[in-house]
Amino acid sequence: MHKHPNSPRMLRWRSAAAALAAAVAASAFLAVPSAQANEPSDPPATQQMPAPTPGFPLPTTHTQQAHDPASDFTAKWTRADAKQIMAQSDSTVAPGQNSMSPDVTMPEIPEDFPTMNEDVWVWDTWSLTDEHANQISYKGWDVIFALVADRHAGYGFDQRHWNARIGYFFRKTNADPATDKWNYGGHMFAEGASIGNTEWSGSTRLMQGDQVNVFYTATTFYDVAERNAGGGGIAPDAAIAKALGSIHADKNGVTFDGFEHTKLLEPEGKMYQTKEQNPGFAFRDPYTFADPAHPGKTFMVFEGNTGGTRGEYRCEQEDLGYQPGDPNAESLEQVNNTGAWFQTANVGLAVAENKDLTKWSFLPPILSANCVNDQTERPQIFIQNENGKNKYYLFTISHQFTYAAGMRGPDGVYGFVGDGIRSDYQPMNNSGLALGSPTDLNMPANAPEGPNPLQNGRQFQAYSHYVQPGGLVQSFIDNVNGVRGGSLSPTVKINFRDGISQVDRTFGQNGLGPFGYLPTNLNVGGAGHYK
Repeated sequence: MHKHPNSPRMLRWRSAAAALAAAVAASAFLAVPSAQANEPSDPPATQQMPAPTPGFPLPTTHTQQAHDPASDFTAKWTRADAKQIMAQSDSTVAPGQNSMSPDVTMPEIPEDFPTMNEDVWVWDTWSLTDEHANQISYKGWDVIFALVADRHAGYGFDQRHWNARIGYFFRKTNADPATDKWNYGGHMFAEGASIGNTEWSGSTRLMQGDQVNVFYTATTFYDVAERNAGGGGIAPDAAIAKALGSIHADKNGVTFDGFEHTKLLEPEGKMYQTKEQNPGFAFRDPYTFADPAHPGKTFMVFEGNTGGTRGEYRCEQEDLGYQPGDPNAESLEQVNNTGAWFQTANVGLAVAENKDLTKWSFLPPILSANCVNDQTERPQIFIQNENGKNKYYLFTISHQFTYAAGMRGPDGVYGFVGDGIRSDYQPMNNSGLALGSPTDLNMPANAPEGPNPLQNGRQFQAYSHYVQPGGLVQSFIDNVNGVRGGSLSPTVKINFRDGISQVDRTFGQNGLGPFGYLPTNLNVGGAGHYK
């Protein structure tokens, strides 16, 4: 398999800016064939799962066995699994320090981070990709997409969610990522053109020729003005939609036009919760991909909640997942008495019924987090070959404040590995936690808009992580020691293999790469003449 000259293995600099600039300037962009599975990330130094911790329950046994994507098997991220987060945390650290292992802790972002764009806040971000998660350079330009909101409209940073639009940025593929800023191209869609009045996260795929499909969450808020003023509370509508349009590139940059919007999916209430069942329901973040095990089919993962009226669900033994006779296990009665049944996150699955990707059918969820967590945001399927066998990594993100009672975990990336799209997924590192912002997990949870001053000042430094080929992870800056963000964070790198992950602190400078580094590994349409 060809390797991009800017692959992570070549980005271990002593001086991040100098060496990266030299590497990029000296390299010629390689065209690589579409891969059925991504090139494996570097393996972690540690090749074994964390050992059991005395006083904590054992994790659930998971086989990683694959099932037919259309079957009704749903993997469980159990309380026994998630309890390993605390089992692997240090209970003796001074209050407000980081209690998590360095292997799963994101390096600290400096407070003097650069502003990515002076006119818009930037958060959830993704790349122009193909169906195999290759990141595409289009005619010599790298292109990324992000949720953006106007910095000067009079509302605050925490009001950005109901003012969100999808914007795009571009820069030359041969740019120096340490010094060359992303050019802001504006909104993807004309005012009022999208299906909702607010556009939330999704994914963008290059199709045949110059066609692009933007899959997005069409969210409609009915009280934007009240919310911007600090009030509101009318539950929004949400649907998964797509827009098919054209991409253009010339010496001046990248533009898009001609979008036609199609509503694809709305929750049906049985597998995926509806607004009527729960005003705080989650139905968003479509990510589409092809599976080499099922040629000709296109699948989608998305965030959902278990169907049914909020408050009616009760935890089951499978949600707890404790091994029989475990002396540290909770009883079903204990857990249900805490109200943990309010947390019912899942990762949904759908399959396209036509080549135009305009008709989709729901399949059962591939992962549930009932009685563990209420949000499994921005899921991705990442396929890499390990020892001659394709392994399927399901990555998702979640918050500390969305955990169920009795659970604790940081804002960050959670990962699961199996032998197929629908598998008995093994939580990475036995817990699910792959990368979190520095957090003292011995202290109570809180939210980025109201952090505990006694907590670690970087517990909300970054969120909405996007895992790229080679284990590079991009996120946005939220709150660094009280300095609010709205810009892309430094890219970090996780090495992972066999369900074990480790932050690569030899990457960049003490583990921090360039800000907003989303490198491409597939050249489409030629290199262009724009150097």
